[in-house]
Amino acid sequence: MRTLLYILSFAALFGLGFWAYQENYRTKQIVNETERLQQEIANARARLGVLRAEWAYLNRPDRLRELAELNFSPLALLPMTPDQFGRTDQVEYPVPAPEPDLIINNPVEVSTLSMDAAQGTALQGAEAEDRP
Repeated sequence: MRTLLYILSFAALFGLGFWAYQENYRTKQIVNETERLQQEIANARARLGVLRAEWAYLNRPDRLRELAELNFSPLALLPMTPDQFGRTDQVEYPVPAPEPDLIINNPVEVSTLSMDAAQGTALQGAEAEDRP
């Protein structure tokens, strides 16, 4: 009897050791993946910071003013005037497409369904009373 207890204890110990070994490697794998993802996020944030700095540099008011003056005649740019603006009630919105007509192939008479259901339950009750 003791031998069986020792064998079962050894098997349980071996099984738990194997499980702990697998969990240890899964945990290490998840930690490595998390570190990799955090590094990717840090790199993406750094790239985003550089892109924002470039955007701010390219959209400096003095640079844009210089480009507008330089390309004023080739592009035939004109200064903005108040008559170029409109009110929101002047905007023509597209007319929504009409909804397709619903075609009913198999019509069902609803008023008779409730009467049939009521009669069916009444018939079932009457049949139950007739049974011995």
